[in-house]
Amino acid sequence: MLLPTFQAFVKIQKSKAYYKRYQVKYRRRREGKTDYRQRKRLCCQAKNKYQSPKYRLVVRFTNRQVICQIAYSLIDGDRILTSASSNELPRYGLNVGLKNYAASYCTGLLCARRLLQKVGLDDVYEGNDEVNGTVVSTTVGKTTYYVDEVDEDKRPFRALLDVGCKTTSTGCRIFGALKGAADGGLDIPHSEKRFPGYDRDSKEYDADMHRERIFGGHVGEYMEYLQEEDNTKYQQQFAAYIENDIEPDGLEELYEGVHEKIREDPSPSEKKEFTPDKSFKRKAKKTLEKAVAGEVKGMRPMMMSKH
Repeated sequence: MLLPTFQAFVKIQKSKAYYKRYQVKYRRRREGKTDYRQRKRLCCQAKNKYQSPKYRLVVRFTNRQVICQIAYSLIDGDRILTSASSNELPRYGLNVGLKNYAASYCTGLLCARRLLQKVGLDDVYEGNDEVNGTVVSTTVGKTTYYVDEVDEDKRPFRALLDVGCKTTSTGCRIFGALKGAADGGLDIPHSEKRFPGYDRDSKEYDADMHRERIFGGHVGEYMEYLQEEDNTKYQQQFAAYIENDIEPDGLEELYEGVHEKIREDPSPSEKKEFTPDKSFKRKAKKTLEKAVAGEVKGMRPMMMSKH
């Protein structure tokens, strides 16, 4: 005996008019690449401030490097004033760990010093030479500038941090690049609430902990831990450090030297001219007759093997 089947009643939530008016989101929003709500607030400027764009410190991470750029937007797209990558740090003596917090700080410092050199403010705003993890700010009138001193003739170069779609959790490497750029002499509005060492419950900030992170103290501690507990894993994980004769105790001295060299010469390296390899020669394309003949020739043994 067949039981009777009942069809459930489903109420249509969205009418035909909804689908007619539906608007597809921007491509980069669909791909999860651009937060347009954030971008609008970073780029929009008052209409009476003609030709005075908002500058952004754009920090991005790939699988192998840190990239910092100073950018501003025009109606037909963004323009890049200057950029720096952690792949340039081997010029300054840092060959390993090009994506950690300390490398992010170095890349932000390099980007800031390079920009100020380009706009002629590197002698006026030298930044913070003594890296201590504290937030530096100066109030002039009703405006707060995040530099040591404000020159009477030339104001500091202001940029806003652009994090993209990255989660801004406390201790994130993005804020390492921010701190490096701020110590490099850029005026970037920020507070200590997202730096390593800030406790949200007690609302206290430990600047020494942040300083330790800037000089790779967390990496040195882990290296010492693996040396004692699992030497095999230490040999595998820190093979590049061992190859470059970098010991856990020498990390702070290494990063101090990198900071000094960046301040001495932040200019980009000269690009080598591309010289193509002319010894390589492409094979000539087959004609249709030769291609068909080759296919038929290759099929004959297969046909014979079947029989």
